[in-house]
Amino acid sequence: MATVQACPFCWYELTTTDAAAAAKFYSDVIGWRTQAAPGDYTLLLAGERRVAGLMGINDEMKARGVPPCWTGYIYVPNVDDAVVKVVSAGGKLHKTAEDIPTVGRFAVVSDPHGAGLILFTPAGSDPNPPLVPGTPGVFGWRELYAGDLEQAFAFYSALFGWTKARDHDMGPMGVYRIFAVNGVETGGMMTKPAQMPMVGWSYYINVDAIDAAVARVTKCNGQVLNGPMEVPGGTWIANCLDPQGAAFSLVAQKR
Repeated sequence: MATVQACPFCWYELTTTDAAAAAKFYSDVIGWRTQAAPGDYTLLLAGERRVAGLMGINDEMKARGVPPCWTGYIYVPNVDDAVVKVVSAGGKLHKTAEDIPTVGRFAVVSDPHGAGLILFTPAGSDPNPPLVPGTPGVFGWRELYAGDLEQAFAFYSALFGWTKARDHDMGPMGVYRIFAVNGVETGGMMTKPAQMPMVGWSYYINVDAIDAAVARVTKCNGQVLNGPMEVPGGTWIANCLDPQGAAFSLVAQKR
């Protein structure tokens, strides 16, 4: 059986109803700097490193019913080949592959249970230097609330080479599976609770200290849905909504 190349998350993008307000919110809460890019696109920087982007919801997205949300990009060697594999494995293609001049090629897809993501092949190499784990302002964890844990893990591991690192027994809530990419623990997934309306990915942004970051969220008119709470391993998390309604999460090494 051929070995599947490990494909990491490589970018994160916010689509929102008010790009200017969202840029200010995240700059105030996370400390990101903003940089204008072509096509009414805004780059979000942690120091000198580009970590994410944001854009307004356009007419095409409105027609598809896209709400304010964060979406993760997964690096793949060839977007068109990856789309075929996603669809063959039961996923769905939402936006056919197209090029972003000088940037790369992308396609919008979802897994077999409907969790959305973007496949991306860059036009060149990543100019960013390696990161120290936990660096404030960068994304430190990715979490999938899946339709079914085992089916979802089989899909992602077969297509993107992700491996099981370990399982954490959460009692009545079931199993939380931590997955690794190239041997590095990168995220977790679990079968979504019955009360959760839909499946989906959640993305955690590193901050210096959780209490101060949560205070900034509420001060800037965001909402804290859950936390702060300590999780196994001694880190602290909080799940939040920005003022436009996009869900995001925070993670810190200290309270």
